[in-house]
Amino acid sequence: MTVLLGDNIISALGFTAEENYRNVKQGVCGLKFFADRYGLPEPFMASEIDGDRLDRAFGEISAQRQPVAGPTYTKLEKASVVSIAEALKDTGIDPSDGNVLFVLSTTKGNVFLLNGKEREGYEPEQLYLWRSAELIARFFGNANRPVVVSNACISGVSAMIAAQRELRSGRYGYAVVTGVDVLSEFIVTGFQSFKALSQEVCKPFDANRTGLNIGEAAATVIMTERPENELQDGDVVLTAGAMRNDANHISGPSRTGEGAYLALRKTMENVDPDEIAFVCAHGTATSYNDEMESIALTRAGLQHVPVNSLKGYFGHTLGAAGVMESIISVRALKDETILKTYGFETPGVTNPLDITAENRVTAKRRCIKMLSGFGGCNVAALFTKIKKQKLEAGDAILHAQRLW
Repeated sequence: MTVLLGDNIISALGFTAEENYRNVKQGVCGLKFFADRYGLPEPFMASEIDGDRLDRAFGEISAQRQPVAGPTYTKLEKASVVSIAEALKDTGIDPSDGNVLFVLSTTKGNVFLLNGKEREGYEPEQLYLWRSAELIARFFGNANRPVVVSNACISGVSAMIAAQRELRSGRYGYAVVTGVDVLSEFIVTGFQSFKALSQEVCKPFDANRTGLNIGEAAATVIMTERPENELQDGDVVLTAGAMRNDANHISGPSRTGEGAYLALRKTMENVDPDEIAFVCAHGTATSYNDEMESIALTRAGLQHVPVNSLKGYFGHTLGAAGVMESIISVRALKDETILKTYGFETPGVTNPLDITAENRVTAKRRCIKMLSGFGGCNVAALFTKIKKQKLEAGDAILHAQRLW
């Protein structure tokens, strides 16, 4: 079974997974208003990693590891390195070992290098995703060829599923999966051209939602395979996952939620919806996405399961979203908590869902993370918290009698 051994999140809400989860649980929003970034005439809301704090953290890690001399690392590459180093703590894993695979999830990479004015100090090849992945892996002394997953908004969870397949093939013993994207003029103007950005904090599934916010983050999860009898009480495993592409439109989701429904149906095979504590939806706060997800969840029989979105805390973090939101969801599952959907007040989708307006308590041990993206791509993943049955003395005697 695929166990999650370590994790980290670097975002506007902190530099550890625990700090980020604690701030989300307390209802802290990491989004802020940008009135004149990139010299654009139209303002926007977004979340941003503290660049000074990131540079300090990267400098400390570089001093400890003394990596091979190379090009100047970009903000995206620095954030990935710092996130990985933090996630590896206490795992006992040597990242330079040939048994370790690095997987990078990003949708835009160093796209800012398309602007010739920004290229000074960087090598031309850093514009390519494979080069960023290589630089990150080589920083840790890993000589394996890293895997890059770039599949729109579903990249993060797709990367985790790809890593799971590599682990189950026996080719590697551990996978280091990192999702990362940072802000740039290219990204902001791209979403502005769609008229998709809101100038206020986004409101997922709300009747008054006006669009999405964007954000930057780096998130890492360490994965490995273990036999069921070696799992510990409280471990969380990636139980199942599925990707389905309905190829509806280059940017618009299927009006019937076809791909999302098919991904959910495959992921939930042999699982009763009553076992699900919550679904962490994509929940971008755009009119079409939220409506589509309400249809897909209803078709999958999940309309009565609590649903939340984390976009009101971080914005849409693109290639980091799947990994980061899975980590937050897994920590909530361990904490027996269903997190509230920041910004949600009034139901605004035609298929009624149980959207969480406040934090709730749950004793259930499963949760689902779903995402959808451009080109009609969709993904869903099921996580399960392990609970070992502990028999009292009397129960043990009764159990033995039943065996006879």
